[in-house]
Amino acid sequence: MRRRAPRGSAPGPGGPPAAVTGAARSAGGPPAVVVHRSPPQSRNSDPGAPGRASGAGRAGRSERRRLGGAGRTAPVRRENAAPGRGRPTTVRDVPCPCPQTGLPVSQHVADPPASPVVRPPSLLRDRNFVLLWSGQTVSELGTRIAGVAVPLLAADTLHASVFQVSLLTFLAWLPYLLVSLPAGILADRTDQRKLMILCDLGRAALMLSLPVAALVGQLTLGFLYAVVGLSGVLTVLFTVAYKSMLPALIPAAQLVDGNAKLTMSQDAAELVGPTLSGVLIGLVGAARTFLANGLAFLVSALTLLLIRPGPRAGSATGPSSGPSSGPDPAAPAERVPLRVQMTDGLAFVRRQRILLSILACTTTSNFWVMAASSIEVTFMVRELHASSVQVGVVFSVSAVGGLVVGALAARLSASIGSARVIWVSMATPGPLYLLMPLARPGWGVLLYGIGLAAFSANAVLFNVASTTYRQRITPPAILGRVNAAFLWICFGVIPLGALVGGALGTALGLRTALLVCVLGTWSACLFVVFSPLRRMRDTPEPA
Repeated sequence: MRRRAPRGSAPGPGGPPAAVTGAARSAGGPPAVVVHRSPPQSRNSDPGAPGRASGAGRAGRSERRRLGGAGRTAPVRRENAAPGRGRPTTVRDVPCPCPQTGLPVSQHVADPPASPVVRPPSLLRDRNFVLLWSGQTVSELGTRIAGVAVPLLAADTLHASVFQVSLLTFLAWLPYLLVSLPAGILADRTDQRKLMILCDLGRAALMLSLPVAALVGQLTLGFLYAVVGLSGVLTVLFTVAYKSMLPALIPAAQLVDGNAKLTMSQDAAELVGPTLSGVLIGLVGAARTFLANGLAFLVSALTLLLIRPGPRAGSATGPSSGPSSGPDPAAPAERVPLRVQMTDGLAFVRRQRILLSILACTTTSNFWVMAASSIEVTFMVRELHASSVQVGVVFSVSAVGGLVVGALAARLSASIGSARVIWVSMATPGPLYLLMPLARPGWGVLLYGIGLAAFSANAVLFNVASTTYRQRITPPAILGRVNAAFLWICFGVIPLGALVGGALGTALGLRTALLVCVLGTWSACLFVVFSPLRRMRDTPEPA
């Protein structure tokens, strides 16, 4: 973090310190005048030590005698007005005119007193953020409801096979590989808020089409595949624009708090959504449950419509966010080939060593986490003999861990350091991960819950800190493409991780395979531990 120069320091590199008169110390007075004098050659004064600033009104009465040298002032001795005040007041001699400004020293004006640091108001008083936060909380809840309803609709209502159900997961994640990079270009070239509104309206229409199709008897597995795939494309577009919009909506100093609150919403939805989905499916059936998901997307679109973003001083995406590297992001789109635009985000990440380390860490972690997720329910049921209720409790415990850390993320980042917390959050919880493969039947199921809660807490803290760093360090003109590059790589490995997890479980057994996945997840911390972040306390603030 940049440190503000101490009060009274030299005006520039290599320049001598200047004494400031007391004439302008009072509030509302004229600017303080910098007075340049040489020390008196007297037995009572030290020629090499700078004296004190003269009292009010003495600058105008100081006498100067020109020397034959290159514009230097002769030594001047001034006695204090009041007797018994000690030796004469002196200051050091400096060249005049000033070599930095070319102005006579009499025209130099001291810097005004530094303004006190004012803490920004709470985000809960920011109307735009509250609208965004509330809308996304409802949207996340609807998404978690659909996450349970989609496979149940396919398995119970449409009688799909295990492989056919797995294709739904594949179609949901495939758009991250196919459209993430083009989505970044679109997010940078269009109004992000309007793009998000259109995506919400499109997803609402798709979700509401499912109960309508069931009502008229036209709901088929192919129709469900189409809805899931198209919804995945709109979700990618929404996510890229969403991550790029936040830095323009709130001040840069509040990005950690803003990201933490939005992450808390995701964990709260993870805690409540699956249970609520099960209740709704039992009451109205799987197809009608999508009415809640469609309504959630409409609420999100309404809150986005009510947001009135405007220029905000100190925002992370202001003009002072820093120059862009590589191709000019502000250049007209027709002048830059589409291939170059699609790779702008990747090129920027490659030039940023810390950002590249974070990307490698996140990608490795996602790969092994998805490998573990693909076998964890089977592990709990077959190895730990857990009931469906116990499985639900385990996942609820993990969500609580994320909620608690999400509420404390801003304070933890401030106390530990915004750079240090990135690698600490990845390295320290590792031993608790080992509780998952070491769990035994009975009360040992709780050990699995503790290990999963530790991972959830780590994920929230790491995601908040790393996302905030990415938003601060990236020029606003290419932030959408950088976010898209992260999504393309980090989420692109998820389908592969699921396949590897299943293969390991088949070849090594569930417990051994889970141990391998846990160790692989913990090993991801090496990318950030052995990076420049380890020698930093805080990440740099925007200029």
